[in-house]
Amino acid sequence: MWSRMNRAAEEFYTRLLQEFDEEKKGICKDPFIYEADVQVQLIGRGQPNPLKNILNENDIVFILEKVPLEREETSHVEELQSEETAVSDFSTGENVGPLALPVGRARQLIGLYTMAHNPNMTHLKINRPVTALPPLWVRCDSSDPEGTCWLGAELIATNNSITGIHLYVVSCKANKNYSINLEDLKNSHKKRHHLSTVTARGFAQYELLKSTALDDDTVPTSQTTITLDISWSPVDEILQIPPLSSTATLNIKVESGDPRSPLNHLHRELKFLLVLADGLRTGVTEWPAPLEAKSAVEIVQEFLNDLNKLDGFGDSTKKDTETVKHDSAAFDRSIECLFTVRGDLDFAEQLWCKMSSSVISYQDLVKCFTLVIQSLQCGDIQPWLHSGSNSLLSKLIYQSYHGTMDTVSLSGTLPVQMLLEIGLDKLKKDYISFFIGQELASLNHLEYFISPSVDIQEQVDRVQKLHHILEIIVSCKLFIKPQHELLFSLTQSCIKYYKQNPLDEQHIFQLPVRPTAVKNLYQSEKPQKWRVEINSGQKKVKTVWQLSDSLPVDHLNCHKPVTDFSDLTLNSSLEEKISFTNMVTCSQVHFK
Repeated sequence: MWSRMNRAAEEFYTRLLQEFDEEKKGICKDPFIYEADVQVQLIGRGQPNPLKNILNENDIVFILEKVPLEREETSHVEELQSEETAVSDFSTGENVGPLALPVGRARQLIGLYTMAHNPNMTHLKINRPVTALPPLWVRCDSSDPEGTCWLGAELIATNNSITGIHLYVVSCKANKNYSINLEDLKNSHKKRHHLSTVTARGFAQYELLKSTALDDDTVPTSQTTITLDISWSPVDEILQIPPLSSTATLNIKVESGDPRSPLNHLHRELKFLLVLADGLRTGVTEWPAPLEAKSAVEIVQEFLNDLNKLDGFGDSTKKDTETVKHDSAAFDRSIECLFTVRGDLDFAEQLWCKMSSSVISYQDLVKCFTLVIQSLQCGDIQPWLHSGSNSLLSKLIYQSYHGTMDTVSLSGTLPVQMLLEIGLDKLKKDYISFFIGQELASLNHLEYFISPSVDIQEQVDRVQKLHHILEIIVSCKLFIKPQHELLFSLTQSCIKYYKQNPLDEQHIFQLPVRPTAVKNLYQSEKPQKWRVEINSGQKKVKTVWQLSDSLPVDHLNCHKPVTDFSDLTLNSSLEEKISFTNMVTCSQVHFK
């Protein structure tokens, strides 16, 4: 028996070490299978960490779980699910997610990891000194009375020498009613670790904004969330409201494109711009459905006729502006004031608005620009333009002022590029108008995003980044209503990030805030998550109790229910809010 355990510890350590060495060399690999039933994955820094919801840690770690079932086996298991299991697995469908191991098997794996690192186990055939591996965590199926859902092990090292190990137990239960006392938690921690004094640190997370699904299933919902994280010490009682002396941070993730957004019209223009950019790059343009009942050629011809009636000068923006303002009348007055269509659209910008909502083919594009160029050549119109435009159409218009124009062949990708250029000019001015008008940025701050000195595809990429910044600021302005200094700081943070990184609408922007500035957002609200962490100054030696309104352990969704749901019907369980409690305890084992 002992020889078999020794051999298992040696093989387990060797395989983990191989994976760790490859990760240090930058070799990214898929999870590997150990002894047919265990899947092992090394999670690197910055990668999504399943322990984040419980321990708030994001270091490199080994995650062990049950080998995923084959599709046929999955289907069979789903058919055999009881109604109780369906309560916790109601929305998983075919994607059953990660699978947990029996608690006994998890303890065995933790034991092998501990044996291999114990310097007293000199009989093991392992190179000395033993290389300290990252922490190891095993998903558990909560099959024991305590409801254990994770077991973890993390080494204690002093002067590059392994001297012991921290062993963690994480339990999770669903409770409609829970009873816990802060002093009992403190006393339990003192007794376990032979301490006389401990400190308690609190953490609360409030969900300030979360996008909801639309009634129309054909329209994708943008995943926008804004949460407020607050931490403080000391903690006076369980579920204490964070004091105003706390440290607070806003976490903001905004996806563009929500049709309910006041920026929806601008996002639609941006999408059309991206269609043109793709067409210019690939030679194939997938034209979106038009917003207008009339054809693009009819709309442009009417536009030119209206200008001609005004002797080619005049301002025809009034009609367009009024139309958009009428469309936004359903929005709150503050939204209208926040972002309205500019009233100073020049000829090229008005042309963009009309063509971007009606052009459905390359032929439309050619015919529309042919009408415009003919009107310029004949002197029927002499439209005004903003200064600073470098588009081909602008150059032709400037030339028409002097009665001479270059001959333009509307063939190949040129018509697409012409429309793309005037669209870029229009959107850049929209963003400049907002950020400068709201005193959130200067032209110097925006220079990177609006510079015409880079190629046109890069200009499109940068404008897309600028639009995402605008979506973030508008979402916060409308739903959080922060002070101007906070919006300014957030704008500058976003600008700095996007000068150095590609577009990433999944990125979470963080903004430190004073609790006094956001107290009205959380003091009367129930936190989405509340946690207390008890320790005595050693970061790793802690007891954690957490209450959350959602299941923080993803693998329990597809396995055994975390508690007895027999008193709930399937329908009522979905309507009644259940709270989830987590407990994390730590033990120390010293090798020397």
